[in-house]
Amino acid sequence: MYTETQNDITRLVVRTAQLLLAYGAESELIEEISQRLGKALGLDSVELSLSSNSLVLTSLVHGTCITTTRRIRDHGLNMMIICELQRICILAEKGIYGPDEVRRRLARISPKTYPAKLVVPMIGLSCASFCHLFGGDLIASLITFAASAMGMTVRLNLAKGHFNLLVNFSVTAFITTMIAQSGYLIPLTQTPEIAMGACVLMLVPGFPLINAISDMVKGHMAVGISRWAYASLLTLASVIGISIAMQLGGLFL
Repeated sequence: MYTETQNDITRLVVRTAQLLLAYGAESELIEEISQRLGKALGLDSVELSLSSNSLVLTSLVHGTCITTTRRIRDHGLNMMIICELQRICILAEKGIYGPDEVRRRLARISPKTYPAKLVVPMIGLSCASFCHLFGGDLIASLITFAASAMGMTVRLNLAKGHFNLLVNFSVTAFITTMIAQSGYLIPLTQTPEIAMGACVLMLVPGFPLINAISDMVKGHMAVGISRWAYASLLTLASVIGISIAMQLGGLFL
């Protein structure tokens, strides 16, 4: 294999690893896909070192090593991207995709999201369902639906404006809680506290916490701890927004 070819394949593999890490894949999966793709495209071995915001990849062919580093910018969770990268790896292993086809497929990958007009009511419905499961009455569930739907609208608009995610969570939690407090101001429900608790469940960073634990259990301590710390910061930002709203509402002085 010529050095230029090794360079090209190394770039393809490191781009795949970069996308996997940026879109929320766990560390073990990133290493596995990178090594499998590299060997499928002709590399003897692939060694990968991960951190929270960067990766270092070394490829080896006939004693020749090439090492490259990439910086990671978090794009949020997107399982569609992760599944497509796994599919590319599998097809490369089967010999259906060569380096040129892998390059074309990687170039065409772009995140797809559901439209806001579908996301907002579904988030409202899910939080309202939690309210019902927790014992909330019908009015409490309706209040939860309205508060969480409005909060999700705010969250999506802040995301479009590229605000810091911590600011996003804090402001969203504040507005959602302020709306949910209407259950106390307008005595139509017997369970206003359940509405207040259920409406902010959309802000629980469940997937980052699961990934963090998975990484630490499988030995990727640095990445796992950094993901755990960031998920904890998101939770703290939500708590700050909720606390400010409760204080301004005058219900829990």
